[in-house]
Amino acid sequence: MDRDPSDVNAEPSSPPEKRGRLFVVATPIGNLLDVTLRALEVLRRADLIAAEDTRRTRTLMAAHDLSGRLVSYHEHNERARAPSLLDALERGLFVALVSDAGSPLISDPGYHLIQGARDRAIPVEIVPGPSAVIAALQASGFTADRFVFHGFLPRTSGRRDALLEQIALDPRTHVVFETPHRILRTLEAMVRFLGDRPSVLCRELTKLHEEVLRGSSREILETVAARPRKGEMVLVVGPERKDRGGRRPVTS
Repeated sequence: MDRDPSDVNAEPSSPPEKRGRLFVVATPIGNLLDVTLRALEVLRRADLIAAEDTRRTRTLMAAHDLSGRLVSYHEHNERARAPSLLDALERGLFVALVSDAGSPLISDPGYHLIQGARDRAIPVEIVPGPSAVIAALQASGFTADRFVFHGFLPRTSGRRDALLEQIALDPRTHVVFETPHRILRTLEAMVRFLGDRPSVLCRELTKLHEEVLRGSSREILETVAARPRKGEMVLVVGPERKDRGGRRPVTS
C-alpha cells in the first residue's frame, strides 16, 4: 500500500552520504531490460520512490527483484505532494523520482519537486536513461543535430494550428507526442499546414508490437486512417524535401 511521505517517521535506510538527496531517475519506455545499473541501485537504496504510476513502477521493480516504499506523484497531485516530499528530503531521506516511463519532466511531472529542491539547496542528481524522444529521432533517420520537441500538441484546434503554422516555416526536425484518439486529427492538420513533409510515426517503442511508419504526412495519414493504431505514439517531422515521389509508407 502506498504511504504518504508525511507519515514517514522511520530512520532512513540509506547511508549518510546519500541522505537528503533527490535522484531523478529515467526508467524504461517499454522493454523492462532497458534500465541502467545505476538506476537499479538508486531504486534499491531509496527511502521513498515518488512514482507517476505506482503500478508501472511496481512492475519494473518486481522484474528486477526490488522492493521499496512508493508514493504517488503525478500531474494531478504534484503541487500538493511536493511540499511533503521536500520535507522528507530535509529530514534526511533519500528520494527517487520516476515517471511512468522514460525521463521525468519530459512531458511528465517533476518540475515543482526539482525546483523546490533547488530553492531549499537540496542536492539533485540526474540518473539518465531511456527517452522516447531520442529513440524516435534515432528511428526516424532524420538529421538530429538541431531538433524541436513540442510534447503533446495543444488540445484546442486554434492553438494547435497556430503552432503548426510556425513549424511549417521552421526547417528543423520536429518531435511531438500523440495519443491514439487524437492522431488522425493531428495528421490531418499536419497535412493541411505542412503538406508532404517527410514524417515518421513510432508506436509502442521498444515493446513487443513496436511499429515505425515512414512516409510523408499524407501517406502516414492514409495508412493510419485505413487501419487505426493503438498505443503510445511519437511523431517525427523531418525537414522539407523537394525530391519525393509518390511512395507508400514503409513499415518496420
